[in-house]
Amino acid sequence: MDTNYRIIISGGGTGGHIFPALSIADAIRSKHPNAEILFVGAENRMEMQRVPEAGYKIIGLPIAGFDRKHLWKNFRVLWLILKSQLMAKKIIKEFKPQVAVGVGGYASGPTLKMAANMNIPTLIQEQNSYAGVTNKLLSKKAKMICVAYEGMERFFPHEKLKLTGNPVRGTLINKRNSREESLKAMNLDPQKRCILLVGGSLGARSINESVLANLDIIKENSDIQFVWQTGKYYFEEMKNRVAEAGKPQNLTVTDFVLNMSDALNAADIVVSRAGAGSISEFALLGKPVILVPSPNVSEDHQTKNAMALVEKGAAIHIADSKAKSELLPTAVAVIKDTERLASLSENIEKMGKPNAAQQIADEVLMLADAYIEKETRRKNENLK
Repeated sequence: MDTNYRIIISGGGTGGHIFPALSIADAIRSKHPNAEILFVGAENRMEMQRVPEAGYKIIGLPIAGFDRKHLWKNFRVLWLILKSQLMAKKIIKEFKPQVAVGVGGYASGPTLKMAANMNIPTLIQEQNSYAGVTNKLLSKKAKMICVAYEGMERFFPHEKLKLTGNPVRGTLINKRNSREESLKAMNLDPQKRCILLVGGSLGARSINESVLANLDIIKENSDIQFVWQTGKYYFEEMKNRVAEAGKPQNLTVTDFVLNMSDALNAADIVVSRAGAGSISEFALLGKPVILVPSPNVSEDHQTKNAMALVEKGAAIHIADSKAKSELLPTAVAVIKDTERLASLSENIEKMGKPNAAQQIADEVLMLADAYIEKETRRKNENLK
């Protein structure tokens, strides 16, 4: 008889948090189809759309992040945190989970704090090589911490750590096309090498400006094709500016790549921000990458993510401030260096963890089983 598992998964805010959360949920469901899984996210963030689209129920909390530039605005943030904690407590009381999982993002803080306070076992999935303040605080009461990088003992108790890697979206593992099929799907020339430039769904100003500043290099290298995802926020501006400058024939400009699996398969090298989720996808595919970390993230964690790869010869790092002058020349030079590409591919593939979601699901279910056994024993003792 299948155990009636009830599991809360909390977090979100960006695709980097949502895709791993959904992968964990899918892995749990693959093992126990009748498991009840409830997501807790932040109101008006993208998880409120993405999670229901994937077939899961979600409840939103009125949580927001601290405003580091306008400290006086944080009085309202403190009120929202308190309100979210009270809501999270109510959700936990009604849903009665056996375990709560935090994947990062605004909502995971109040949800996991209240779960731990109510003696519900908690599991943290820390994606980055540098732990954030919230996860460091939550780790004190967490039962298990699943990490993607070695050396995380400097942030968390060693006995709680499990090196699992980061889960990635299922489309990158299941039903992958060949490179030729992906090139065809992307309307690209199979005879030409391909550079994919992405800055996340919203885009990255420095990566976009580096393309605009180096259109002459793109034109000169007609044997290379460039696919440039500007991000929806920048698309109209970038499209107009590149049209005014004269768009090279070998440059494809798009606001958002709908099928990232095909785009990554087709690319010989990728230019990207250094988000933990993206890095895990590149590692799984053995994809050579040039990382341009965002300078606008807490604790500069993207730079630390990038350097963890650079130290292993698994990626190239270019600072955001130098992207305009160095990014395109470097990308073109590397794609023409067959030995360098092969070395980058080999080294990053060693860091791939294809079974991350399954491993984390196993840890979640072990915590749930231990909680169920403990509660059953407690109830039996009360009946005596």
